[in-house]
Amino acid sequence: MAELLTVKKLSKNGILKEISFGVKAGEMVAIMGPSGSGKSTLLYQVSGMDRADSGEVWMDGTEICGLSEDDRARLRLSQMGFVFQQMNMLKNLNLLDNILLPASHLNKGKTPRKELERRARMLMGKMGIEALAERRITEVSGGQLQRACICRSMMNQPKILFADEPTGALNQSAAQEVMAEFTRLNQEGTTILMVTHDSKVAARCGRILYLLDGCIKGEFSPAGVVGEKEREAAVSQWLAGMGW
Repeated sequence: MAELLTVKKLSKNGILKEISFGVKAGEMVAIMGPSGSGKSTLLYQVSGMDRADSGEVWMDGTEICGLSEDDRARLRLSQMGFVFQQMNMLKNLNLLDNILLPASHLNKGKTPRKELERRARMLMGKMGIEALAERRITEVSGGQLQRACICRSMMNQPKILFADEPTGALNQSAAQEVMAEFTRLNQEGTTILMVTHDSKVAARCGRILYLLDGCIKGEFSPAGVVGEKEREAAVSQWLAGMGW
């Protein structure tokens, strides 16, 4: 598989220190590390949400650090999806209208609403929440709301999905449901780069990068370990060896 995302000697405010790594198309990669290690900062740099002090970030052949703020915003809207711990849904809109927002901004009337709504409902159906389309965000559970956020992130058919602690605000049951959806999306071909503190979440990924003091200190692949419990145990053992 070719690399979809390539990071070269990325630095930011002394928090990140010449970080280099790549993510191949179709991978699901977790970024782990202690609080303050630079995980979220790294995600903001490689997604173009913030500009690095130095280094390069190549997204499917485009170097994004040199782009203008407007061009980075257009790239994020058209080629990237985002899921955060804080779900950032608009309280005055129902779930369906919240999910439609990214596509509405990108299409600007070029695609009929009925067609966009058809895609949104299809995504909601895959996530098991289509019956909640007309509900307000205060009328659904945390797990259902996060699945709606995943639907929203997939509306523009992004090449890569960035997730920052997507299960951090969920209980264990809801977290398992949401991770099952991430796993399914990845199996369908979506590339995912995810920041997490949860070793069980990381165990579902094909590769884990361990960040410490702004540098990548280790890498581990649990993909070859057979069995969910065995993968979780292998990840926990590796993290202990990294000083987790």
